[in-house]
Amino acid sequence: MAPRAPELPPYQRPAIARNASSQSKASVLSISQSNEADDEQSLSDHHHFDMEAAPDRPHYHGEDTRLTSDKELRGFYMYGWAAEVFVVCGIGSFIPVTLEQLARENGVLLADHSTPCKATIPAVSPINALFKPGPEKGQCVVYILGVEINTASFAMYTFSISVLIQALLIISMSGAADHGRFRKTFLLYFAFIGSIATMLFLPVVPSIYILGAFLAIVANTCFGASFVLLNSFLPLLVRFHPTVKYADTSAATSFIDGDEDEDEHVDVADDEVTTEEDDERGGETPTQENIVRDARYANRIAEREGLLEEVADATTALLPHTPPSVDLTIPRPKASNASSVELSLATKISSYGIAIGYIAALLVQTVGILVVIAFKSSNFGLRLVLFIIGAWWFLFTLPTARWLRPRPGPPLHIGEQTSNFRTALAYFSYSWKSLGRTVTHARHLKDVLLFLAAWFLLSDSIATVSGTAVLFAKTTLGMPYAMLALINVIATVFGVLGAFLWSRLSSFFHLSPTQTILLCILLFETIPIYGLLGYIPAVQRLGFLGLQQQWEMYPLGAVYGFVLGGLSSYCRALFGELIPPGYEAAFYALYAITDKGSSVFGPAIVGAITDAYGEIRPAFWFLAVLVGLPFPIMLLVNVDRGRIEGAALAKTLAQLARVSDALDDLDAQDTLSEEIRNDLHGSFSYQRGGRQDI
Repeated sequence: MAPRAPELPPYQRPAIARNASSQSKASVLSISQSNEADDEQSLSDHHHFDMEAAPDRPHYHGEDTRLTSDKELRGFYMYGWAAEVFVVCGIGSFIPVTLEQLARENGVLLADHSTPCKATIPAVSPINALFKPGPEKGQCVVYILGVEINTASFAMYTFSISVLIQALLIISMSGAADHGRFRKTFLLYFAFIGSIATMLFLPVVPSIYILGAFLAIVANTCFGASFVLLNSFLPLLVRFHPTVKYADTSAATSFIDGDEDEDEHVDVADDEVTTEEDDERGGETPTQENIVRDARYANRIAEREGLLEEVADATTALLPHTPPSVDLTIPRPKASNASSVELSLATKISSYGIAIGYIAALLVQTVGILVVIAFKSSNFGLRLVLFIIGAWWFLFTLPTARWLRPRPGPPLHIGEQTSNFRTALAYFSYSWKSLGRTVTHARHLKDVLLFLAAWFLLSDSIATVSGTAVLFAKTTLGMPYAMLALINVIATVFGVLGAFLWSRLSSFFHLSPTQTILLCILLFETIPIYGLLGYIPAVQRLGFLGLQQQWEMYPLGAVYGFVLGGLSSYCRALFGELIPPGYEAAFYALYAITDKGSSVFGPAIVGAITDAYGEIRPAFWFLAVLVGLPFPIMLLVNVDRGRIEGAALAKTLAQLARVSDALDDLDAQDTLSEEIRNDLHGSFSYQRGGRQDI
């Protein structure tokens, strides 16, 4: 089945209010100094800005303030086209079955621990096999360091290890994603290392199947790290896009004062408004003529694309709220002007990137099915498909390397003569301290903690059900590889449909966002429960239902994809309602870490159950519990209460930041944690749920 779609973060408003309306969301002071990510306002930014000079003047050394070009956007999209095939085709279908097959050809039958396992495919046509009970394939085991491991468990353990390393790496290099000049360099390093590791599956023969597991760990870890770095480009691409910088004509009048009438017919090229691509400077001082030209061009694009209209997107408030007066303790509604332009453009770029990636994945998946059929489902055919996936990833990363600008972030203050090792250590230390600071803030927000607990379990169940289903279909139902890949195609198609249809269904049935998520969980629960029907004697006598025949995998794949389309969008958007204003980047990083880190446990537990019972079907009991646990936790999440408390926390942090500005960073953090605890319990109580409950 298809794995989770990559999460692109929502666009965060920049600290410098370029052409911002007075109605747009308030920017809240961050507690940190200039090391803070540039999408949150730092303490050094509280002075008055000269709006006539701000738009193109670098705010730190090395900042690239040039307008986002079409070529730069193509570079962003091309990496989705390049790398999405790995997670959908590789992790989603071919890598698990390849690892299981490599281990199987080295294993012995579980029944007697002596007969070698045969890598044979059932001698029936795929069409006939769909409507007949699956042939009984003997369960195989291998011995690794003297420990007996089921061949299906081998793939699950490999995935768990890769996710654990991936989560640790993402946390450790998150500082490089927000600061300094390393984000593009690291992205390319991880992309090329991951793609080469995938291509190296081609020479992996069964006798060195452990090498296959190592390559899978390297490739999956590099993919996750590279996409975190790619996500960090999105706010910058939106921030410097001409439709955002010059869309609000009323605020832009200071740039073109007195010249509007006489320059009414300025001729603008439709395809380029930026400086030369090879200009590596951080930006240049714009002339009056260039500003007018860019503004005209931006407004033409905005009018053509409909960006100036109010758009509901993944970060727009899901529950309407209109406070009677301006108050920082109550988040303001989204404005229908410049703010909507930014958010709608961010959503448009994100949607295009995901759609382009899925188109590439479906194309490569189709090619993979044809290759597997051509090689008669041999082990070499599987490894050749993985080589194609890796080569696709490698080749289409090259345009990204050429077109995507580095866009350096604000540097960390680590000294000019610091060695490379000390620089890396400083970024590593900053990344973990930043995570600790965010966790310190989050523990004061009851609804954020409840949601993250539910999302931890839900995210784990999404990843575990996918891998378990593919391996169950191969080892228990005996599905050929081409038919397994077709499950992934169906799940991907229905995932795209679900992303579009869940919002319409929610609107038609007047469901709240929380109710929509709960409905998705209930529908998701039908997958493991359906597998457990196979234990009922009456169902067993029927010969179908309860996952006794191969064709039953396809409707379940459609359900999985459809549910995934709703959960991915609604969970992310609902979490956005609970985040303190001005701290979006830090809290979405915590959301992503929860997402990645949770997938360590489910696959490992399924692997242990499979080793204990000798087959995968008993793992459906665990999956039923894992999928159902988030339901009661999500019922406890109160969005209104969470929104109010999040805004109150942001207000408290802003006040304390002014007081602790002169303190040393570490002392300020210690003082801040204690003051936050005392202040929050004094200003509003988490126990006063009655007044704030829905």
